[in-house]
This record gives sequence, structure tokens and C-alpha cells, in this order.
Amino acid sequence: MGIFKRQEKVLFEPEEVKAIVEARHGVPHKVLGAHQTSGGILVSAFIPNAKKMRVRNAKSGTYEDMIESEYKGFFYYLYAGKRKLSYKLEATFDNDSVMEYVDPYSFEPYLDATDLKRFEAGIHYEIYEKLGAHPLERDGVKGVLFAVWAPNAERVSVVGDFNLWDGRRHAMSKLGDSGIFELFIPGLATGEIYKYEVRTKQGYCQLKSDPYGNEMELRPNNASVVTDLSEFTWEDEEWLARRKEKDQKSQPISIYEIHLGSFMKPTDGREFYNYREIAPLLCDYLKEMEYTHVELLPIMEHPFDPSWGYQVTGYYAPTKRYGTPQDFMYFINYLHKEGFGVILDWVPAHFPKDGNGLANFDGTCLYEHQDKRQGEHPHWGTLIYNYGRKEVSNFLIANALFWSEVYHVDGIRVDAVASMLYLDYGRNDGEWIPNMYGGNENLEAVEFLKHLNSVFKGKKNGAMMIAEDSTAWPRLTHDLNEDGVGFDFKWNMGWMNDFLGYMRQDPIYRKYHHGELTFSMVYAYSENFILVLSHDEVVHGKGSLINKMPGTQKQKFANLRAVYGFMMTHPGKKLLFMGQEFGQYDEWNESESIQWNLLKYPVHDGMKHYYKALNHLYQTEPALYELDTKPEGFEWINNISADESILVFLRKTERKEDTLLVVCNFTPVVYEDYKIGVPFKGKYKEIFSSDKEEFGGENHLNTVLKQSKKDECDERPNSITITVPPMGISIFKYQV
Repeated sequence: MGIFKRQEKVLFEPEEVKAIVEARHGVPHKVLGAHQTSGGILVSAFIPNAKKMRVRNAKSGTYEDMIESEYKGFFYYLYAGKRKLSYKLEATFDNDSVMEYVDPYSFEPYLDATDLKRFEAGIHYEIYEKLGAHPLERDGVKGVLFAVWAPNAERVSVVGDFNLWDGRRHAMSKLGDSGIFELFIPGLATGEIYKYEVRTKQGYCQLKSDPYGNEMELRPNNASVVTDLSEFTWEDEEWLARRKEKDQKSQPISIYEIHLGSFMKPTDGREFYNYREIAPLLCDYLKEMEYTHVELLPIMEHPFDPSWGYQVTGYYAPTKRYGTPQDFMYFINYLHKEGFGVILDWVPAHFPKDGNGLANFDGTCLYEHQDKRQGEHPHWGTLIYNYGRKEVSNFLIANALFWSEVYHVDGIRVDAVASMLYLDYGRNDGEWIPNMYGGNENLEAVEFLKHLNSVFKGKKNGAMMIAEDSTAWPRLTHDLNEDGVGFDFKWNMGWMNDFLGYMRQDPIYRKYHHGELTFSMVYAYSENFILVLSHDEVVHGKGSLINKMPGTQKQKFANLRAVYGFMMTHPGKKLLFMGQEFGQYDEWNESESIQWNLLKYPVHDGMKHYYKALNHLYQTEPALYELDTKPEGFEWINNISADESILVFLRKTERKEDTLLVVCNFTPVVYEDYKIGVPFKGKYKEIFSSDKEEFGGENHLNTVLKQSKKDECDERPNSITITVPPMGISIFKYQV
């Protein structure tokens, strides 16, 4: 035993010490720090490149030379007595530099049994407050608490500039059977960069970014950064209070979807604006255009710009491209104070294989499924979460709550829900494993989504959960107690695909596709829908919206006005991707600003003015939103005039005087003296027309009130006769 004995009593088990110096020990607190022994209080430390160490008794102030063991860098000293010891360590290095520090191993574990049990059960919804890196003060000592889940690792260490990236210096201790490793490092502060060095049971080491880290370096670097999220002072209490009281389903929601890095580029040669700089620029535009919300393509940290943020490596960190976490808090706070909601795209469906990320995190398939038929997307080259593992589910659920609770966001749009719901998504026969009943439904993912929505909605703070689902999965936006999945809204991909397919047709052939125009109303109230013309429709060779339209330039713009007019009057909330509101010609490129220069041309400026007018109309006419999710808010007048490609319908509230009569013409033909049935006897005033000259139209307007006549049409006893503009939308309001 040699130096490991004192008066014939064993001070250390040699294998334990050997595991420390070889950086294999999973619970270094068992050896390092101060421990009560039969011979006194034993203080031990391991600094690999120290040539001498001393321990200072904080009470007496005296220094004692520590004894170096037969293992270089491992020192110890035995104090007589049994009283609790407060001490510091002093290390002298080969270059004679001296470092005095509070021993990290002198602190008891911070996470308690309740934390560990809740996380293991998958119900620790504030786990982001414990895992990750958190500046705090313990026993009067300031430092940073690090904690990470890596149950199958042999050893995990915190490494960074502060310890020369040496994994032997700050090994973490595993807390029981929880799989969580923890270490409090005194003296560290915000701004420190760090990673976890994970030693696998196979004996190799890998450097990992912190899954719960709140900040990361600017790409291509990928270390985590210690930050303090409590440093920001919020000023949006009034906004949050109002949001909490709103029933979003009966409110107007017009969303401007943007990619923050290409919405607007700096003119001084910088790559991006800071979050604080872009906030007023964006707000001014949202205010001018009368949107209600902005939706950001994922701002969680990601390594690859052309992924647009959809391949996330830092789920708890806003991307450093545009600034710090506090800068992003300023951004949201600013938008709230100006009256705009903020929705974030969120990606729980898959994650990339980057070596610093979640893949093979502790030397095993921890976050992902091991079997590629369950754990890998063949088309995307990404990995799929193991939703049945409670700690993985907890990671994701807590993350959604994190953005809502800590960053005050107003909605989470869940990306690629279809790929989560179906086991055979993107796969051929033999490339997927059926569920326990032999079906293709991913039961674990469904349970995860229900769990997520139950907890998220349980906060009752008015924040929304939105699903991007391209399938007909039933009851996605129905309440959980009604066998629903619990989302607030779902993107209406069916309407988008059918309608754009219809609009691509030459108007002469549209009469053969009339069902694509009307089919959406067959299922319009099966879910709570958002009508979307999103970024996905203007990338990958699909062209911009204006270039999907047929005909000459003038005809293209008339068609696009009809598209936007129909979208704004059709039941459902609204979303449009940036640049499309003024008819940008080129498809979106994430490395360039949208084409603001086009606004110097009247045709583009007119389109922008038109979309603004639609937003204003939408928010000032209750019939367009109040009963948005109820069949009572819509009524067909005429949906069978396929030869003329004309639709006529009503939007309604419970008040007769709010009734709107909408006439849509999807051909370039002017119809004079066109008779349509009306719901009530009386007068009707045209309050909006897409054919106004100021919008780029031809001014085929109905400038005088239309008095109904007792003349049957469209199976209505009363009718009016109007001018129907070419390729246009006319909206009449009943006059009481």
C-alpha cells in the first residue's frame, strides 16, 4: 500500500486513485476533496502538471504542504480531528506560477433526489434550470454549476481555457443511477467557453457541446458559453397579461414568416444585424404592414447556414450569428412593447450527426434510436429522437417550455410533425419497423406530442402550439380530453397545395380544376387551421409566388392579388413568407437580403400596398376572424360556377350587420351586370376590391350601393347585380 497507508490504516484504495489520475473515475468526489477518516480529515487533490501543492486552513490561515503520491499530480494531506474543514488549495507549476483556488470537490451535490427522480420519470419541466451551466453562489463562493446527462459514459469532465482543455482537471461526479454528472467549479464566471469531454466505456474520448447550454460560440466554432439569463430585465408585463386573457381562435392572426439573417442585410459590410438592431427595423415594417405576429425560422444554434436553422445543435441557445441571449431577449421584449407576437420554429423531429452535438452522445445512441430503421431519416441524413426514453422526452418538453417561460415567446411552431407521426415517413418497404399493433403510427411520438401539449397548455399563459403537418392525422388540434393531440393550430398544407396547383393553371383551364378551389371547405372545420404560403414554397427551384402565376407580368400580379385576397377571406389564420408581399421575383436565398430594391417599381409597391390593405381589412372586419374555427362563420352562395371560375361566399359573425359577401373571379374576364344571390334584403356596399388602380388593377369597381331586388338567384329570394372585376376579389358589406 505504501503512501496509501497511515498508521496501518488505508487512506485510499489504489484502484480508485489510479482511476482518478487516468481520468476514468465516474465519481471523483469519492476520492477528491475533504473526507472524514478514522485518522482525521483527509484532503486530496489532483492537478496533473503541479509540482507542489499546499492546503490553507481558512480558519487559521495556515498553509500545510501536501504529500505527493506515487502518482504524479495526486496530492493529499491528513488533518487531525473531525471538525468540518474550510480550506483552499494552492498549486505551484513547473514554471513557478502559483494558483490558489477553492476546491470544486469540497461541495456536496447540488441536484437533490427530487430533481433526479422527476427527470428520470420525464416530468422535470424546469430541468433547464439544473442541467447545463448556471452561475450561482454556494456557501458564499461564486462559480458555475455544470450538469449533464450521460448515463453510459465512464467519465465526463468540464474542459475549457480555464483548465487548458485537460479532461483530467475537472472530472464530474455521477449522481447515483440518474446518469447525471455534476460539478460546481468556483471562480468561473459568464463568458467562459467550455465543452464536456466524454470518456465512453469503449475507452475513447469525445468533446461535446452542452445539450442544455444557453449560449454557444459563433460558427464554425461550437463550444458552449457560460451566460446568465437572469441579467436581462423584462418590460413586457402588460403584453403577457393581455395575451393570457385572449382567445386566440377568435382573434385575427396575420403572421409574417421571416429568416432573420436574410430579412435585411447591413449596408456596412457586416454579415448580419444584431438582434437589438433588427428589432426596430422589423417592428417598423410589421407596423407599416399591419401584421399581428412574426414567425422566425429556427434561431436555435445550428452549424450550417443553408439548413436555415432546421438542423439544431444548441436547442437551448439562440444563435450567436445575431448576438447574445440577452440581445435576443431584447428583441422579443421590444416586439412585445410594440404590440407584436413572436412565434419560433422548433425542431423536435430530428437532429444532425455533427460530432459536437447529440449524436452518440455518451458513446451510445442516447438521444436517438439505435436501429437505423427507427433512428435515422434516409432522405435528410439526420437522426430521430427516441421519444419513448423519458429523459429524451423531458429534454424536448422542457425546451419548448424554456422558450415560452424564459424568452416569453408567444408560440411554438412544431416542424415536420408528419415525420414524427408515421414510422414509414420517407421510407420504402423493409426500411421501417411497425408498431406493436403492426401499424405505421409512431405511438411513442404521439404520446410525446400529447404530453408536450398538455404541459404547455397547462401553463395557461396564452402561448400557442402550432403543428406543421402535411397529412390528415385526425384531431390534431382537438383537446386532449376529446381524444385529440392538443395543438392550438395546424398549418393547412392541403389548402396551400390545392390552391397553388389551381393558380398555376392557365385561366382557360381552371374550370377543369374547380374542385381544387372548393375542396378545402369540406374539411375546413375538422381542425383549427392557419393558411400558409410559407418559405417551403419559394425555395429549391420552386420559384417565388409571383413566378408561379401564369401570363404576362400584369396578369401575374393580378393572379397574385387574387391569391392573397382569397387567402385573407377564406376561413383560417394567415401566414406569408417575407418578400412575397411585394412580389419578389427570385426565389428566396438565405445568403442574400430579400429584394427591397424592387419597391422602387410601381407594380411591386402596389402589391405591397395591397397586402397591407388586406391586413387592415382582415383585422377590422370581425366576420373574417371571429368565428374562424366554427362552421357558422362561413356560408356558400355559389361554388358551382366552374365555367366562369367564380366563387361567392359569406363570412359572418353572430351579428347580421357584420356580414361580408365575397366574390372571387379567377379568370381575366370582366362580368358586367352579374347577378348574385344575397342573404338578406337590403343594401350592400363594396368595401374592398383587388382591382383598384392603386393596387395595380383596372378599376372595375362598384362605387354605388347595391340595393337588393326580389329576384331569385343562387337559391336565394333576393339578389344584387354587380360588376365582377377580372382576376379579382370584391367584398361587399351588408348595410343595416
